Amino acid sequence: MTKPRLHFVVILLFAVTSVWAQITTPAASPLSKLEQKVGLTDIKIEYSRPSAKGRKIFGADGLVSYGSLWRTGANNITKITFSDDVSIEGQPVKKGDYGLLVKPNSDNWTVNFYKYDGGNWSSYVDKVPDVSAVVKPKANGMNLETFTIDINNIETSKATLNLMWEKTVVPVQVSVEVDKQVMANIEKVMAGPSVNDYYNAASYYHESGRDLEQALEWVRKATKVSSPKFWQVRKEALILADLGKYNEAIEAAKMSKELAAAADNQEYVKMNEVSIAEWMKK
Repeated sequence: MTKPRLHFVVILLFAVTSVWAQITTPAASPLSKLEQKVGLTDIKIEYSRPSAKGRKIFGADGLVSYGSLWRTGANNITKITFSDDVSIEGQPVKKGDYGLLVKPNSDNWTVNFYKYDGGNWSSYVDKVPDVSAVVKPKANGMNLETFTIDINNIETSKATLNLMWEKTVVPVQVSVEVDKQVMANIEKVMAGPSVNDYYNAASYYHESGRDLEQALEWVRKATKVSSPKFWQVRKEALILADLGKYNEAIEAAKMSKELAAAADNQEYVKMNEVSIAEWMKK
């Protein structure tokens, strides 16, 4: 009886495995992801890349008809993401995710950007694009078998988004804001460290047992402002106590306690009360 039962189990396992087995084959239009920094802006593109496979691509008898909206690739709608506000052919585009549909014609292409709302390209057809630009196509110097999107001609504040297939290339001009971002960074750095920078540096020096006098100097730059925070003044009190400056530590702890009480943080109120009682015995 044992052998027949074992044989049955083997057959059953084979049947179950066969049901769940999956055959993987190459995608007809494989997914591609492109990431490119232009200036200080990150541009990301996700699209599927169909191939010509002997078919005519553009025109009345082509795979992509003139005058009709096209998903700019295959499968889901092409998705493009801008990390900052940009301009497309001189038109402002807010940062974020967009779906890309185009309407090819023999002498011009309309390039439409829609706020991204899922991958189903047909759901965008009846929507009004957030930005629409008319671009003149150009002849490509070579025949491209597979639809390709690239970002080229990269300069400090602009680049070209190229839509390319067969012997056609559609160059879309993308401009990014660089000067304002760089100037803001320069002004921030040249203005010196922020209150939080001083506090974090003081905390690290204190907690790692480094130069406490330097830590005290930094934490006081964080607390000697119009609106110091209770945790900042608490750190000053702890550094003062570790330096043996108990009278000053007590005064700082009292201030931290008052600020904590005003912020309804009873944990810090209690910690300061314990510290004050301890330091008064020194």
